[in-house]
Amino acid sequence: MSAAYEKYMALPIDKGLLCLKQEDIATPYFCYPVNAEPIGVEGCILYCFLPEYGDLVFACNPESCADQNVYPLAASFEDFIRLILACGTVNPVEQIVWMDQRQFEEHMANEAKGLTKEQKAAVQQLQRELGLLPMENPFEYVKAMQKDFDGSNIQYSDEYFEVTGIENPRGTDIPDQP
Repeated sequence: MSAAYEKYMALPIDKGLLCLKQEDIATPYFCYPVNAEPIGVEGCILYCFLPEYGDLVFACNPESCADQNVYPLAASFEDFIRLILACGTVNPVEQIVWMDQRQFEEHMANEAKGLTKEQKAAVQQLQRELGLLPMENPFEYVKAMQKDFDGSNIQYSDEYFEVTGIENPRGTDIPDQP
């Protein structure tokens, strides 16, 4: 883990205000990689590191509007925070996967109207404490991260392959249904 991640975790900020609740995942969803190292959750969306991809930050969304359930958001935790600083919460960052530029701009305008004073204060404290600047072009940054991403090293459970109907490269122990 990076020093910025360790510092972030120690901050007395209500991370739920950033849409990154800190809670145990009692029952993981089918698409959560088996070796995911959680950063936080927003509803059913898990934000995490995957050891086989180093410092990349991922979103894992069982209700994704995109063709995949797990996708990269940032090359490093520092960039992930810079995206949050630019967008106010992690929600718009995660939504980029299925949006075009116009949809993202509309979403950002709506999100900005809905940010509470507490959320704005949390973002300001995050920026002050970590000494990072907001990402200049969050949409282009995330789209570039996701373009041509090779997810073949993501370690899924057998349940993932059962739910999606994708052939399990490890095979399965499930007998054929009559």
